[in-house]
Parts: sequence; structure tokens; C-alpha cells
Amino acid sequence: MADISTSIASKAASLGYTPEEYRIFKKHAIIMLTMFCILYCFLYGGRLNLGLAIPLMTEQMGWTKTQLGILSSVLFWTYGFGHLFNGRLGEIFGVKRFIVAGGILSAATNVLISFQDSLLLITILWGFNGYFQSMLWSPGMALLARWWPGNTRGFATGLCNGSSGLGQVVTWFLVAIAFALVSGPAGPDGQPGPGDWRAAFTIPIIGILVVVGFFYFLTKGQPSDVGLKEYKEAEPEREEQEAALKTIVATKGKLYPYIHLFSQWRFILWCLIVAGSNTARYGLLTWIPTYYKESLGMEVKAGIVGSVWLPLGMALGTFIVPWITDKYCSTNRLPAVIICALAAGATVFLFPYMTDPFIVAVVLFLAGFFIYAINGVVWAYATDIGGRVFSGTAAGILDWAAYMGAAVQAIIFGAILDTGAWNILFLAVGGLCVINAVFAVLAGIGNKKIE
Repeated sequence: MADISTSIASKAASLGYTPEEYRIFKKHAIIMLTMFCILYCFLYGGRLNLGLAIPLMTEQMGWTKTQLGILSSVLFWTYGFGHLFNGRLGEIFGVKRFIVAGGILSAATNVLISFQDSLLLITILWGFNGYFQSMLWSPGMALLARWWPGNTRGFATGLCNGSSGLGQVVTWFLVAIAFALVSGPAGPDGQPGPGDWRAAFTIPIIGILVVVGFFYFLTKGQPSDVGLKEYKEAEPEREEQEAALKTIVATKGKLYPYIHLFSQWRFILWCLIVAGSNTARYGLLTWIPTYYKESLGMEVKAGIVGSVWLPLGMALGTFIVPWITDKYCSTNRLPAVIICALAAGATVFLFPYMTDPFIVAVVLFLAGFFIYAINGVVWAYATDIGGRVFSGTAAGILDWAAYMGAAVQAIIFGAILDTGAWNILFLAVGGLCVINAVFAVLAGIGNKKIE
């Protein structure tokens, strides 16, 4: 017990707290992280549901993959540009307020989509859904930075990003259940089809609304909300950096962080890295259910269950790798990006040559692990470069870059797959991973500090 008390006293002192203050701080930090992880776990039920509904939308509505690729891309554009603004707006007007509002509005928009038959109207609503969903992640990174010190943010951001990977698994199971519960239109034989695409936009949405309510009542926006002062960083360079960032905002205005970040060439390379990673990520997530059906001959529900290995690998990779960077390279996380990018590229290049469902599942798991690990490291970097001052702004810009890549893949890959050229899809995804490794090497040249 004495050793435990000594350890708590030491950790408290390193943050500038008394042991009792530290217990309060730690309690609310854990609550904040847990609730945001659960919220983001369910939030994907209002985003990835479209990709899972695409095969049935093609069958039941007669829309082509190119049309549905364009529909899918609309969310990426509005989600990406929403992040460009909402990360900073959340920091100015209240990160918790933005998170709660975004969850409610996204849920409402999904339900509205389920009542539509017009592809144009669905596309417009899906675009609004993208903006509403962008009100959560970047403000969430700002909220996280207020409760988690710099040398623990790889763990915290990795857990958040891992919950999004787990959320993809949860979404895929919820959509499979929805398809099982709600039959589709009758076929030529008069029997109902395997599922109604509309169910993907209703049943998985229930969880979003429930968790948003718990998040609102349980989470605190910052230490001062529970009577605590801001914590002190353990590394002197982080304290110096945050002091400089506060001076920037105080003397040059609340929007100057954009100029500050875009003036740093390494930050631009990080933007390119996350753009490539997200292009690869969504290139697989969006089209893998269709691949299972068309190339492996599996039905929609079986394909959804089989391709769960991809997001499961993502969930583990994005938690484990950023956490490791806390221990070994917390002020320069680029080596982890290089290793993961090369490993992901090698894995994806092998994918088109695999036909056995079990081997395909293993390769999917490994591809997801390494591709999404890069994203987890990116969000730790966002909190590194922005600190408690404008982590939300940095995360917003990086997420904007990420979803510009995702938007492009939805259109280009959809058009490619209308020709049935699955090999080209996997070669393109693998090539992007290799390019990411090159960008990471360039960003690491001469890099010995947080920037």
C-alpha cells in the first residue's frame, strides 16, 4: 500500500496536483475517454451503414456502383470540410456542445434517409450527415488533450481510434441484424428478399442516441469544471511549446492557428500521409462487402460477417501502435508510420491472389491492423503539435486531408469496379501504402522535436 501511495503521490506531483486532486483528475479523465470511445463506437452506425447497404441498394433500386460511389463520396467531402472548420469552432464555442449536437443531428438525418426513394435527395441528406458527423472527432481530440498529458496521448488517441475500428465491427453486426429482421421487396418467386436497405439507416441509429445522452451527463469539458487547475506537462519542451501556442492565439487571433500549422512543411507531409492512409482504409471498407459477394460468391450477410476481420484488425492496430509510440518515440512518432506503411503495402499486394475465405480473413485482419495504425499515430501527432491550445484545429485539418483522399477513392474505385477490375483496386491501395512510407521518411529528416 505504501508503494501505491508513493506512486500516486509521484504522478500527482508530476502533474502539479495533490494526491486527492490527482484522483479526481484521473477519474474524470477515464470517464471522458471511456464515454467518447463508446460514443464513437456507435457513431459509425450512421456512417459505414451506407457501404454495407450498397449491394442491396444496387439490387433493389437499380443504381450502379458509379452512382453509389458518388453518393458515398458526398459524405467524405462534407465530413472533410466540416472538420476543417469544426475543430477550431469547437475549441472556440465549446467542444462538448459540438459533440452532443453532432451526434443527435447525424442520427436524425439517417432516419430521414430511410424514408426516401430519390437518389438525389438521399445524396443531399448524406452530405448533411457528413457535416454533422464532423462535429465529433476533432472537438473530441481537443477534449482529450485537456484530460490526457502528452506522454499518454498515444494510448488515449489510440483507444479512441481503436473504438472507431471496433465501431465498424459493431456496425456491421447491427446492419446484418437489421437485414435479418427487415425483409426486402419480394422477388420474382414472390418470396421476400434477404433484407431491406432502409433498415441499415434506422436500427443501428438507436445506439447513437442512447450513448449521446450518457456522454452529455457524465463527461466534463475540462479540469476547471470539477474545480481543478490545468495539469502540468512532464516534459519541459511540451510546456514551452504550449506557452508559445497560447501566445500565438492571444496576440495573433483565434484563427491564426491555421496559418501557424500550414506554414510547417512537416505538417503538410503528415496531411499527405493521413490522406493516403484514409484512401487505402476506405478503399477496402467501402468495397470489401461487394468483393465477398462478386468474387467469392458469398451472400450479403455472410460477406458482412466475413469482412469483419478488416475493422477488427483496424481496432487493434490503431490502439496498440500509438500506445507503443508513447513509450519509445512520444516526441517523434514517424518511425512507427514507416514500419506500418510498408507492412500494410506488402499485405494488400497479396490480397488479390488469395481465394480461400480463411486466408482472405487473415490477410484482411493484417491489412486493417497496419493501415489503421497509421491513423492512430496521426491523431497522437495532432495532440502533440496542437497541445491543449489547438489540438482540435490540428486534428480538423488532418481529418480534412484524410477525407479528401476518401472522397476521391469513392468515385475512382467505384468506376474501376464497374469494370470488375478488383486487382487494380488492391494494387492501388498497396501502392498508396508504399508512398506513405516515403512521405514519412521525408518528414523524419532532421526531425528531433515536436513539429
